[in-house]
Amino acid sequence: PARGPGDLIEIFRPAYQHWALYLGDGYIINVTPVATLASAKSVFSRKARVRMQLLKDVVGNDTYHINNKYDSTYPPLPVEEIIRRAEYLIDQEVSYDLLGNNCEHFVTLLRYGEGVSDQVTHLLAVLREPPDQGTACKLHGHSKAPGAKKAIGAIGFVTAAAGAFSLLGLLHSRSRERQY
Repeated sequence: PARGPGDLIEIFRPAYQHWALYLGDGYIINVTPVATLASAKSVFSRKARVRMQLLKDVVGNDTYHINNKYDSTYPPLPVEEIIRRAEYLIDQEVSYDLLGNNCEHFVTLLRYGEGVSDQVTHLLAVLREPPDQGTACKLHGHSKAPGAKKAIGAIGFVTAAAGAFSLLGLLHSRSRERQY
């Protein structure tokens, strides 16, 4: 389907999905890590900058698709309101938190007025399951191995995600700083 202003764009990175919101004319809005003296020392950053960029530059060699997956749960705000809210935040610094305030939370808050992230919900559900139960992974439609294999798989996913985000300077704890 054709992209339209206010659409959510899911970008498939090697270890995670990055999310952006389509503004129109080839441009998106997304959050990117802020390099500060403190984050340079620790690799962990607590802030992100809201940036307007060309979709093709953000995607690079990765793949993407339009994914307004929450439209049946949360009614989208009017497109004009989504774009107005997005444009207001361009070049602003916002708090960032992998589990509670990430790039998917950011764009869903703009589109729906509600920040949600299936990636986080799914990961937390896997980690909460008893280790001896084999259950189907709802997000990807495959079976999780029971017991130790499932725990190792979840730990591996967390490690890969944490490594990817820390390399980008995105992983950090919740902050009391300005929220969007």
